[in-house]
Order: sequence, then structure tokens, then C-alpha cells
Amino acid sequence: MGLCMNSVNRKKIAVVGMGYVGIPMAVVLASAGYDVTGIQRRSERSGWKIDWLNEGKCPIGASEPDLPEMLEEVVREGRFRVTDDYSVLRDMDIVLIDVQTPTGMDHVPTYESLREASRQVGKYLVPGQLVIVESTVAPGTSDHVVRPILEQESGLKAGLPNGFGLCFAYERVMVGRLIHNIREYPKIIGGMDDESTQTAMELYGSVVRAGVHCTDLMTAEVCKTVENAYRDVQIAFANEVALICESLGVDVYEVRQYVNGLPNDPSTPHANPVRSMHFPGAGVGGHCLPKDTWLLMHGYDEYGAARPAYPASILSSARHLNDWMPIHMAELLKDALREAGRELRGSRVCVLGYAFLEDSDDSRNTPVVPFLEELERGGASFVVHDPYVIEDGTYGIERDVETALKGCDAVVLMTRHSEYANLGPERLRGLLRTLVVVDGRDMFDAAHFVSEGFVFRGVGKPRRVSPGRQGSGAPGQGRSP
Repeated sequence: MGLCMNSVNRKKIAVVGMGYVGIPMAVVLASAGYDVTGIQRRSERSGWKIDWLNEGKCPIGASEPDLPEMLEEVVREGRFRVTDDYSVLRDMDIVLIDVQTPTGMDHVPTYESLREASRQVGKYLVPGQLVIVESTVAPGTSDHVVRPILEQESGLKAGLPNGFGLCFAYERVMVGRLIHNIREYPKIIGGMDDESTQTAMELYGSVVRAGVHCTDLMTAEVCKTVENAYRDVQIAFANEVALICESLGVDVYEVRQYVNGLPNDPSTPHANPVRSMHFPGAGVGGHCLPKDTWLLMHGYDEYGAARPAYPASILSSARHLNDWMPIHMAELLKDALREAGRELRGSRVCVLGYAFLEDSDDSRNTPVVPFLEELERGGASFVVHDPYVIEDGTYGIERDVETALKGCDAVVLMTRHSEYANLGPERLRGLLRTLVVVDGRDMFDAAHFVSEGFVFRGVGKPRRVSPGRQGSGAPGQGRSP
């Protein structure tokens, strides 16, 4: 249940967008005692969620602690329902916007869903209502994109109490930790005026245990994109070190172990030696990291005043490197197949994992897609296995791993699902036509596979692995990618 059950909780809340952010946010608020209505377009792709959610069934697959049980409870008790009728917004006190905000091939935000949601919300706004954008946006978007649409559609001016309120309060959710992150991570609220900010602080303060912090719209928007750009740069650093290690014939995971072995020494804060090098891997996916750096740069390009003339952008270079890693996986595969006496053209490849994140069904911006496109360009055939992703719409997903592996010339691990931990040399030998393994997530023990006669390649691994040297990866060794 929520942290408190006072008069604030009697407010009516609408959440626009029933996805990985909107569903858990709506459920947490309803569990705290608010009357919550979810709004979802009845589209061919996602309209089915309306009926599922109204039946108390969770459309988010794989393991999501607490969410299914909480959803079932708030639906049963009548505190949460979902509709495609935006006119219900007339009766709401607060409207949350939780829609996708992708970028296009040119790295510019498209905002179709955000603009449409803003138009629909604006049509039914009445004075005194508060609109909160939780979707990640480029700095400047709330004030320069959302606000004008709301004003135009509603005929109201932004600003409480006589008009509508506007805040940006970004989400920090992660698949597999949706409820946990909403409750346990601090909430940053950017408000356009004091009354909007205060109302949002009361709302989130009733469900967030780690506290809420207020600032202005632009600062909050920058904070969200910087959070993810920071992680993206750190992953790119690890990926580039992995490429260097491959070239020099050393194991990046052994390097990482020793680098991160520096102690946390707070005695001299400005010179603390502690390091926290990320894991390299086959690529970066998800709704956030592949685009949020571009959102930050777009806000800078559109609304920045002073433009320092530095020679290159660390942020955009990191993004390009991370996007390139699936192509590198294809290069590793080609190299391994040649050692085994085959070419990529005409080979059949088993791709393990389609989701971008281990043990989840989230395939948004999965790096597997550019990898498969590279296989298609190279003339290879392939079969994709994933225990959680049912379908993609573009590529078929095989659900039985042995069926997927049978008769293939190589197996390529793209996602570190727990199910793959038991795929050792003995099991694969009886299924593969050619003994080639390419590991993009440090799941397998390279030395063990090589000692059993396999050709092995891995991100950040030496091209030639000694059978006598223990690898850093091993079946059953779990960690996040």
C-alpha cells in the first residue's frame, strides 16, 4: 500500500499511456488510494491492453515483482480502470502523460505520440487541472512543445489557479524493478509555477519513499537526459576498452576486475581511487539509452544560447560506438566461421535472445535488430530464440531452444537470459552442424568451449583463447548486461 491515506488521495488521476511507465505508475497511485483512470489508444498493436488491464491481467511479461498482484487488487477494489475515451479527463484533478518519445533516423525527436496526447488532453482541460509530463523529452520540450498545444486546444493559459498547471516529473523505471524504482528512487519535479510544483510534490510525496525534489522545467528535463547519457558514455567506454583488449589479446573482464578492485577511500575525496567500469556487450537497447543522448543534444541545438566550439562531442561519439557494437558482433561471427572453414553467406545462425535486457520481454530498440540486418546483408539465414518475447512483428521468434539450435553453423548470444546458462559444449555439440560460439554478454567460459573443440569469439575476449586458461564467464554466473 502507499505511504499515507489522507485527503490528498481522494483526487482523481488520469494516466495517458499504458506502457512500461504508465501501468506501474497508475497501479502505485491506485494502491495508495487515488481513483485512477488509464487512457490507452485502441490501436491494432496495443488496444488489447485495455481489456487485459480491466480484467486485472498484467500485459508486461517476464518477472515484474509486485506489479501483477497490485494490479489485480486495485482493479478488484474499483480504484483503477482503463478506457480509450479522453473525455473522462474533464473530471480529473491531475493528468499524467506517459507516452513514447522516440527519435528518428536523423536522431531528432518525432514526438507524434506526445503531440497527439497533448492535443487530446488539451481538448478536455478545465481551469485548475494539473498536467504532468513523465515521458523523457529533450530539454525545452515541456515549455516549447507541450505547453503551446495545451493552450491552443484548451483556450486556457498555462498557470494556476486560473489556467492549467504544468510540470515535468521524469520516470526512473527499469524493467524488472518497475514498482521498486517508483517507490524507492527520489522524484525530481520541474514546475512552471509554485502551485503546480506544490500539487505535484503532494502527489508524489504520498507514494515515493525516497523523497521529492523541486526545480524548474528545463533543469528537470536536463537531469533526465543527462542521467541516461552518463550511463551511455560509461558503457561506450567499456565497449571501447573491450575492442582494445580484443586487439591486444587480453580479456576485458579480467581487466575490469582489477580496475574495479581499487578501494573506496573517502579519506581524500578529491583523489578517491575507486573505479566502477561498466560491462561491455553486444549493444545497447531499451526505450531510453539509445535516444536520450540525442534528446539532450537536440535540446542543446534548439534552445542553447552560447555554443562553445570544442572539437568533438563525447556524448554523440559514445552513442555511435554503442550503435556499432551489433555490427562488431557480426564481424566476430564472420571471423569465427572462417576459422571453422565456412563463410557467413550460406551459413545458418542461431541467435539467442531478442529482448534488450536479460530475463525480460522488453524488445524496444533491441540491438538484435541491427545484428539480424547485418546477417541478411551478408547472405546468412538465422533463427531467433527468446523465452520471453512472443512475437516482434518483423522477425519470427522460436520458443524452443533446441529446435532453434538444431542444424545451425553458429550460435550467437545476444541476451543473457538465465535459460542459456546450461548451454554447455556437450549439449551444443549434439545440436549444431558447425561448432562456433560467439558470446556477446560474457556468459560462457571461453576456455572450456575451446578445449572441447569449439571456435569461440566474444566481446572483449582474445581472438585465440588458450584451452588451459579459465575464462571470466561461466554457466550460472549472473549479472546485468
